[in-house]
Amino acid sequence: MRAPDRTRQGIVATLFGRVDEVMLELGAGGELVVARVRAALSLLIPLLPLVAAAGGLGTRIVVVGLGLAVFTNVMAQVWLVLARRQRRHAWLPYATGTYDVSMTTLVLALLATRDPAAALNSVVVWNFYMLSIAITALRNDGRLALYVGGIAIVQYAVLAAVLIGGGDAPRPASLGYGVVSLAGQVERLLLLAMMTVVACAIVYRMQRLVELSGRDGLTGLPNRAWLLQHAPRQLADARHDGRSLTLGLLDLDGFRRINAEAGPRIGDRAIRDIARHLQTLLEEGESLSRIGGQEFVLLLRCPAGSAWERLDRVRRALSTGPVASDRDGRPIPLSFSAGLAAFPPDGGEVSALLGVADRRLQQAKRLGRNRIEARDA
Repeated sequence: MRAPDRTRQGIVATLFGRVDEVMLELGAGGELVVARVRAALSLLIPLLPLVAAAGGLGTRIVVVGLGLAVFTNVMAQVWLVLARRQRRHAWLPYATGTYDVSMTTLVLALLATRDPAAALNSVVVWNFYMLSIAITALRNDGRLALYVGGIAIVQYAVLAAVLIGGGDAPRPASLGYGVVSLAGQVERLLLLAMMTVVACAIVYRMQRLVELSGRDGLTGLPNRAWLLQHAPRQLADARHDGRSLTLGLLDLDGFRRINAEAGPRIGDRAIRDIARHLQTLLEEGESLSRIGGQEFVLLLRCPAGSAWERLDRVRRALSTGPVASDRDGRPIPLSFSAGLAAFPPDGGEVSALLGVADRRLQQAKRLGRNRIEARDA
């Protein structure tokens, strides 16, 4: 029974935890797509009051419709301008989601002033609630999908309650839209809830795919793609907070010999052993990535001197711990060499830090391997 609980907790944590950096980038692009579609559709809205005028509706309704169309187009352009500044406004998806739902509610409320049954039994306008919830999946944020679905349910429930009235009040009815039933309104609320669940499921699936694409199959560690996406944000956070950060590039010593004398199976085990040892030194907000066959990258939130001491403890522990064995049972020692680069003294970008760390890693190998270099010789 515990496994399903852990699975459910994992789904909830994935959906409503801190959004992955890659997902944020994809979500910002999705917000821009939604803004462009909203702006394009808004250009068609002025046609609705014109069609209504041709159908013989009153001047008041046509004027209100044209005013609403102008407002919608102006707001669509505002949202588009803000969406082009990707990731500058973290609140933007919530604001646009609230706007989309609230505009649907406003249109239904305006319909209710002429025909309450049209407001509650109209399918076309009500489906904009469904559309507003569905497009949250493009933003890749489960919290947003739940929020937009929640406010759509609340706003429509309040509107229906006001228009239907108490239990003894007559139900709204009209020739064109029939009689409004309580059961029908409950069904619509359930459909909104179901669409919210579907949007959350799509977001969860996307998050899982991104997570799997950014993981190394052998060790389960983040890979090079993950590092290149996340490291710039970690550097930006360190710069903003005035913190030190050290990048370490590590390489397993003699890995070709291990593969040749012990076989690929033992070589894979050696890589996993190195990964487990390195993970023991990580603290909150730090990361370890495998970027090559036997290469790892550490991002540690401390000065280079402290990083050297922490990493050297792992190096010494590895040298006295279990070793690999060749096909004849002879021990093969495990060790690594590393180069460290400090942010910001050694560089302000990921590529610059990797270049400095690689130069010092090669220096460590020239000086005999099984050592860590934090300065140029």
